[in-house]
Amino acid sequence: MNDYVHGYSSSETERLDDQAQVLCRLLHHDVRFEEGAKVLEAGCGTGAQTVILAGNNPAAHFVAVDLSEASLREAAASVSAHGFTNVSLERQDIFELRYPDNYFDHIFCCFVLEHLADPNLALREFKRVLKPGGSITVIEGDHGSFFCHPPSADISAAVDCLVELQRQKGGDALIGRRLFPLLSAAGFASLQVRPRTIYADNSLPEVVNGFSKRTFIAMVAGIKDEAIEQQLISTQRWQKAMADFNLTVGSEGTFCYTFFKAVGLNSG
Repeated sequence: MNDYVHGYSSSETERLDDQAQVLCRLLHHDVRFEEGAKVLEAGCGTGAQTVILAGNNPAAHFVAVDLSEASLREAAASVSAHGFTNVSLERQDIFELRYPDNYFDHIFCCFVLEHLADPNLALREFKRVLKPGGSITVIEGDHGSFFCHPPSADISAAVDCLVELQRQKGGDALIGRRLFPLLSAAGFASLQVRPRTIYADNSLPEVVNGFSKRTFIAMVAGIKDEAIEQQLISTQRWQKAMADFNLTVGSEGTFCYTFFKAVGLNSG
């Protein structure tokens, strides 16, 4: 995996936890695995999704892997704090998984492919370790799907900085729209890709706080120094974008973003 564009700070860990909690019902309410299933979570990071999966599927066993030792320590602490015994954590490279062919019943991968220079290679490796007939679930965002009110060219410029910085690190912040062709090219069958849209306005204060402020705006704000240093945006325009973001979470503001959830099968 290439450099993680958002970094590995404690504030990023907190942002990921906030993101997972506010998106739990939207993205994970229908992720269910049968009793005794062996499930690979590819790229578990700090365990934000892991604890949701484990809690929703107590009779399944999850093998959560990541390349970052620091993230795995965070994940282990989170799993332990929740008291889950159905999770194993392992340091693994998702491009070269140390498992035999046809090993897992299911694979789950959330917010990972966007950070990979070669998501096709990872998907082919997932298919190798997935049993024939087993399912894969992939969830990704797409920053091109974001819109807000009041509209702001300066906000758009700041979001474009994030897209560009992620591109420089080998990733694709617009990957949500590509899930169907990516999984199809990797050989997965019976594919279904569906949009999952989150919307916030003043009548939904928990979404405004949990997603608009603490997830999306915090994510964009985190790349300020690098964006300005690379002269992708001026300091003045950045400050205007942050001020405009405040309007989108105010009494007359609205906020909308779409995630894409793909489910497919290994046809063998």
